[in-house]
Amino acid sequence: MKPFLKITFALLLLPILSHAQQTLSLENCYDLVNKNYPLAKQTELLQQKSAFEIDALNKGKLPKIDLNAQGTYQSAVTELPIHLPNVTVNPLNKDQYRATLDVNQLVYNGGMIDANSKLKEAQTKTQQQQVSVNLYQIKTRINQLYFSILLLQERKAILISKQNQLVTKINEVKIGVKFGAIIPASEKVLEAENLKIKQQLVEIQFDKKRLLENLSVPTFSTIDDNTTLVQPMIFNDFTVESNRPELKLFDIQNEQLEVSKEVISKNNSPKINAFGQAGYGNPGLNMLDNSFQTFYMVGLKANWNVFDWNKSKTEKQALSVSKEIVSTEKETFLLNNKLQLQEMENEIHKTEAVINTDSEIITLREDVVKSSNSQLKNGVITSSEYLVEFTNLYEAKTNQKLHEIQLALAKANYKIVKGN
Repeated sequence: MKPFLKITFALLLLPILSHAQQTLSLENCYDLVNKNYPLAKQTELLQQKSAFEIDALNKGKLPKIDLNAQGTYQSAVTELPIHLPNVTVNPLNKDQYRATLDVNQLVYNGGMIDANSKLKEAQTKTQQQQVSVNLYQIKTRINQLYFSILLLQERKAILISKQNQLVTKINEVKIGVKFGAIIPASEKVLEAENLKIKQQLVEIQFDKKRLLENLSVPTFSTIDDNTTLVQPMIFNDFTVESNRPELKLFDIQNEQLEVSKEVISKNNSPKINAFGQAGYGNPGLNMLDNSFQTFYMVGLKANWNVFDWNKSKTEKQALSVSKEIVSTEKETFLLNNKLQLQEMENEIHKTEAVINTDSEIITLREDVVKSSNSQLKNGVITSSEYLVEFTNLYEAKTNQKLHEIQLALAKANYKIVKGN
């Protein structure tokens, strides 16, 4: 192939190769959940909803204009109970008509609208924080899926390494059988173990496919078998205080209750409204003039509830009790969180100690396999006896990887439980 064609072909393959070798980190999964999970959309939707509701509340500061019309027929009308000499007073018509344009303008209400707007903002913050709490809790499920896949990756790598070494040993045994140094059955024992490894690799392939599909669902992304998951490096600080989103939710709930108290205080403030009315009807404002007339009226109206039988005080007391309830919920959460963290910290230290022992076990198992390998070549032991020690070595390596993944999962879960 000409050099130019080689370069062109390589460039065409580059995007395909980069896609085939894509990697995914645990933080990437968290980000995908926060971005794509349907619940995440509620944060923006709640903000939009709050903006509309506050705008609707502020409309209360604008004039209220009503157009009214009515026509009535009465069985009786007002008449003068006396007769005046030389004066004729026509009675009112029993059918009466009126059309009015009424305008009401809020002048003062003690800041009630602004207080309700502030309360609406506090309620929205509470709802948005609840969304954050719900999204945060999904991380535990992500961890379980992520590290389960990671464990399958490590098991696959160990099995492939075991298979490669086993194939080498099979080739050596074939030569020994050919020259009569090893009995023919030895080769079949190793071949059977090789088939067993192939079965395990098939199982891992399908288990990983299932877990990848499960991980694709909450992240709303396509994660296939070509994706390599990166083992995260997590360093836990056991001295840092908990920073869970639930704690912020408790604080915001208390803030909302305080704002609710302010709204209750505004309920008893004096309210002043200006009003105006212009109309046309029969009769008009002059009830003695039995004809169609135009008329208008302007004025101020004040209202002040000076005594509400301690209703506001009682409502504030109820809110104070609600604040105490929130405080007890926060204390309970912190206590349970502390106990959970203590258990997880002990589990982390225990797993770290186990991993230190794993390395020693593997070193000893490797020495035993070397000795068994020499004995097999010299016909001292059978291939079945060699296979026992060979399998023990790779079980030890598998256990080490299992413990390492368990440690990483424990650290990741500890980080989530602590909120850091």
